[in-house]
Amino acid sequence: MALNIELLRKDFPALHVKVNKKPIIYLDNACMTLKPIIVVDAIKDYYYSYPGCHGRTSYYFGRKTTEEYNRARQKLAKLINAPQTKEVIFTRNTSEGINLIAHSLSFVEGNAVITTNVEHNSNLLPWQVLKRRRGVEHVIVNLAKDLTFDMESFKTAMSDRIRLVSIAQTSNLTGVTHPVAEITKIAHQYGALVMVDGAQSVAHHKVDVQQLGVDILVFSVHKMLGPTGTGVLWAKEAVLNKIEPFMVGGETVLDTFYDRYVPADLPDRFEAGLQNYAGAIGAGVAAEYIMNIGLDKISQHETMLNQILTDRLTDIEGLIIIGPRDPELRGGIINFAVERMKALEVARILDEANNIMVRAGVHCLHSWYNANHKDHSIRASVYLYNTVEECEIFADVLKKIVKYYR
Repeated sequence: MALNIELLRKDFPALHVKVNKKPIIYLDNACMTLKPIIVVDAIKDYYYSYPGCHGRTSYYFGRKTTEEYNRARQKLAKLINAPQTKEVIFTRNTSEGINLIAHSLSFVEGNAVITTNVEHNSNLLPWQVLKRRRGVEHVIVNLAKDLTFDMESFKTAMSDRIRLVSIAQTSNLTGVTHPVAEITKIAHQYGALVMVDGAQSVAHHKVDVQQLGVDILVFSVHKMLGPTGTGVLWAKEAVLNKIEPFMVGGETVLDTFYDRYVPADLPDRFEAGLQNYAGAIGAGVAAEYIMNIGLDKISQHETMLNQILTDRLTDIEGLIIIGPRDPELRGGIINFAVERMKALEVARILDEANNIMVRAGVHCLHSWYNANHKDHSIRASVYLYNTVEECEIFADVLKKIVKYYR
C-alpha cells in the first residue's frame, strides 16, 4: 500500500508555510528533514512537564527524565535492530560519532584506514588529522566511473594493515547505497573493523546492524525527522569495551579518587556531562514515527518520485546527473549540473521566485569536486512527505529558468 501523503503532510507545519502568499516546495531533505508535530510536542513536553537531570536525582522530574531518556534509547535500538540497548550512545551528530571513534580507537603508526573518494568531509578530515598526529595512513578507494561501488578496487586495497574501513552507506553526493554487508565480510577477513556513516540511509531504508554485520554505525537525527544537535553512535559491546572514551566527566564514572576513577557501565561512560535529553526524547519519537510508517514504503515512495524527476529533468539539454542515470540506484537524491548555468544562481531563482528549496554547492564534498575539476551542482532530495505534483512543478520551473537564463 502506498503512503497516504495528504494525511502525512498534515503532521508537518513547515509544509504549510507560505512565502509571499505562495506555498513552499521543500527538496533539501538530504541536508535536513522537516519535523512532525509529535516530535516537537515531545520536546516541549520535556521542558514544560519534567525538566530534570537523568541519573542524578531521585525526585519526580529526574525519574521521569531517566524513564523517557531510556525509552528513547530503546526506540533507536529497535530502529537499527541493535542487539543491546546499552550499545546505543547519544552524540550531537554523525560528525561527533566519527570523531569519537577516530580519537578513541587504538590506532598505531603503520595502521591504515580505508574510505572511498566520495566521503562527506566528516568522514575525511578525522583521518587526515589522524595521519598527521599518529602516522596512520589514509587509503582512498575510488568508485567506478558511474560512482557506484568498485568492489575489485576495494579488494585490492585491503590488507592486514587496515585497522578500519569507514564508509557512507548511502552517498550524499549521488544517493547510491553501497553493498555494506559484502564490504564488511571482506574487511573482517583481514581483521579490520567496519564503521558505517548512516546519515543518508537510516531514515530512508531498513538498516539492520546485525544483518549487515558492521561493527559501528553513526547517524544524525536531524536527517530523520528529529531535532538538531542529536546523533547516535552504535557499536558492538566488544568494540565499546576496547576503546577509551575521549570525553570524560559527570555521569561517566561510578566513583572517583584523587589518583584514579571507576568508569561507569555502558552507555553512560561515553556520555559525559548533562545530555540533550529533549533532543534524545525527540529522536526516539522520530524513530517511532518512521517505523510506524514503514521504511519499505518510504524507500518505494522516494524511488517513485526520483523516477519522475529523472524522466523530466533529463529532457533538459546539457543537464548532467552526478552518479548513475538509473533513479533506482539513487534513492531520493538527484544531483546535477546544467551546462553554462551557475548552480548557485539557479538555486537562488528557484527560491526567490518560486519558493522551491534545493541545495546548491559542493555538498561538503569539496575534495571530490576539486579532484574532478567540477563546479557547484544542484541537489534535490525527496522524502516521505513530498508529492508528485511538487516534483513536476520543480521540473517545469527549472526548464523555464534554463530556457530564459542560459
